[in-house]
Amino acid sequence: MYPHPLKQRLQRGEVVLGSGLLAPSPHLTGMILSARPDFLWIDTEHMPFGSEALDYIPVLARMRGVAPLIRVAHNDPGLIKKAYDVGAVAVMVPQVNTPEEAARAVEYARYPPLGQRGLSPMWTTVAGEDWNQVIKSANEETLLVLQLESRQAYDNIAQIARVPGFDVLLVGPLDLSASLGRITETGSKEVQEIMREVPKKLEGTGIAAGTTLMEVAELQEKIRWGYQFLNVGNAVSYGVQVLSSHLKTLRANPRGEG
Repeated sequence: MYPHPLKQRLQRGEVVLGSGLLAPSPHLTGMILSARPDFLWIDTEHMPFGSEALDYIPVLARMRGVAPLIRVAHNDPGLIKKAYDVGAVAVMVPQVNTPEEAARAVEYARYPPLGQRGLSPMWTTVAGEDWNQVIKSANEETLLVLQLESRQAYDNIAQIARVPGFDVLLVGPLDLSASLGRITETGSKEVQEIMREVPKKLEGTGIAAGTTLMEVAELQEKIRWGYQFLNVGNAVSYGVQVLSSHLKTLRANPRGEG
């Protein structure tokens, strides 16, 4: 359970694949974990719950060998601290546009001397891990993901990449499309040109390029482009697509005849 090897796998250059959790349900979590993703994306930015609602879900993911990743709502020290303290291996900070914002996220995410995060990882009491040992080694395990979601962030990518202490720069295609004047058009030329360039600009920095998409062909394309940290949709959306298809088929041909 501890330490989780996600960070080391990225450092070795492996491609890691996750999937999203849309509701803080241990039963839904268990079903998703059975698919064996590398990480579980728990979104507290857009979904109507925070870390308080997660209870033992991050620990459950750890117990199943999956790294819980919590996206916080804002680059805020309280939100980042609570996400790690409830058990996150990785925390994702949205809308990081400048090197100064990146440096603040690092400060909030790392224990001294690398940052100023307060000490007391309470998930250890649920998991039965050694509280003292986790504190002493947490900086070696914890992953920090910053999101590039605007033209400003892309223009500042070289300066952001020089900030020490974060591990992944994840392109958010939807917000990026809005910033480029092509709102919701994530497949537009403007968005795709930037997405193609991001891994190139991160070469040699030790920072992995990441993104989130639904279609397998698009994910494969991004891996060819150099993306290493990829979220593969979410089980609920995929399930609804299959259900919709089955209902359409059954309504058109209930008895399977002809």
